[in-house]
Amino acid sequence: MSPDLWLLASFAALLILGVPVAFALGLSGAVGIVAGLPVSMLATLGTNTYNSIAKYPLIAIPLFILTGLVFERAGVAARLVRFAQALIGPRHGGLALVAVLVCLIMGGMSGSGPADAAAVAMVMIPSMTRAGYPKAFSATLIAASASTAILIPPSIALILYSIVVPGVDLRALFAAGLIPGLLVGAALLVPAWVLSRRYRWEDPTQVERIALGPAFRSAIPALLAPVIILGGLRSGLFTPTEAAVVAAAYGLCVGLFITRELKLSQVWELLREAAVISGVVMLIIALAGIFAWAGTMLGTFRHLAEWLITLSDSGTVLLILVMVAVLIAGMLLDAVSIYLILMPVLIPVMQHFGWHPVWFGILLAMNIAIGQFTPPVAVNLMVTSSVAGVRLEKTVGWAIVFVVAMLAALAVVMLFPELALWLPRILGYAV
Repeated sequence: MSPDLWLLASFAALLILGVPVAFALGLSGAVGIVAGLPVSMLATLGTNTYNSIAKYPLIAIPLFILTGLVFERAGVAARLVRFAQALIGPRHGGLALVAVLVCLIMGGMSGSGPADAAAVAMVMIPSMTRAGYPKAFSATLIAASASTAILIPPSIALILYSIVVPGVDLRALFAAGLIPGLLVGAALLVPAWVLSRRYRWEDPTQVERIALGPAFRSAIPALLAPVIILGGLRSGLFTPTEAAVVAAAYGLCVGLFITRELKLSQVWELLREAAVISGVVMLIIALAGIFAWAGTMLGTFRHLAEWLITLSDSGTVLLILVMVAVLIAGMLLDAVSIYLILMPVLIPVMQHFGWHPVWFGILLAMNIAIGQFTPPVAVNLMVTSSVAGVRLEKTVGWAIVFVVAMLAALAVVMLFPELALWLPRILGYAV
């Protein structure tokens, strides 16, 4: 068996055996080195793991994770929900529209789908249940809506993409994700509203009408967070990595001094939780460096890319095949693993067909977002179904509805690349 097959087969076998992705990447990389390179090359394992995480932009990841946790505990979601309810008013499907809208705003604070799903679910699901929405529907809608955090800046997934793909401006990626993120939100709103109207969920006469003025004033600190982050990036006041520091500091100020729902004694616990989550992400990135180095030295990624290119002379056909492959991967793996595993193979394909790297990165993010609420490994859906107290299998039917809606949005961005490229070009970023 060739070294290429040893590398890929050992990785697949380890995943099937239930080995965590990080260790499967590291171990299969070591197997590839032993199979196709001098055994002395195992001495590079330490260097490769260090080089994988010794990148300045990666500092933003733990800080944005901390930001998401801080805003979750600071009572921000509840204030956003009241503001959205005041905007939309009592109507059939009103709470469903509120859930989508709040998830979009929360996505502009943390860049983490699971964090947004947890924060919004804890506030919205009890209200939606009292209004007559099935718990499985509510859990699935919030899980799908929270997946937009991978698109709405700041996005942890897009930070990683900018590191993996050389020459891509992270600010351009952040700007490029905004319109597709809003498009996905609109695509989710349509079936949510139609289903709510059809089944007559939420009697408008039984819903409290909330005054807009007080609700808006209480939501101002939360609404300012995306403005500060994106405004600072656009003005050049700070870099994307520095934006993560500003976001975390702003979140702490909001929680401690404005909403006062975050206690000083809780900050250490938040730091500990953020460190644990960040450690998992960084471990995957570190050990993926072994896999990436082995695949590059053996030529595995080049061979796979050449094979992909031979499948079709049509860039459109191959793009559809890639999207299908990423969609399947998204159902099984997390976003970090998908980028680290697939991008070394996809970068040569992208360059061969002349796909714009910013547009292609947004397409991948949209596709991976679908996987965050699509069983069997649906991290957002696991969070929301746990909050709702429903079994994961009861959400599958509703998940299919929202998967179709998001695939429609993905198809629109595939057909019209300017939806992703127009805003960064107008803002003057390198695209």
